[in-house]
Amino acid sequence: MMESAVESGGYASSSEIVRDALRLWEQREEIRRMEIGSLKKAYDEGLSSGQGREVDADTLLRELKAEARLRG
Repeated sequence: MMESAVESGGYASSSEIVRDALRLWEQREEIRRMEIGSLKKAYDEGLSSGQGREVDADTLLRELKAEARLRG
């Protein structure tokens, strides 16, 4: 694939492909770190929000509709 990419003019050399791949990998890893941070924050906020409660689907739907009506 690398040879084909160079021959077609998409890249000047194999090392350029490797540099591009590393740059994309670094970007993906940074996004992954950010997403994990967001999930950890949401988890911590959930834990600190208080005791949970059991609720059935009908009750939850009624509550969500009532909240939506209040927000307009």
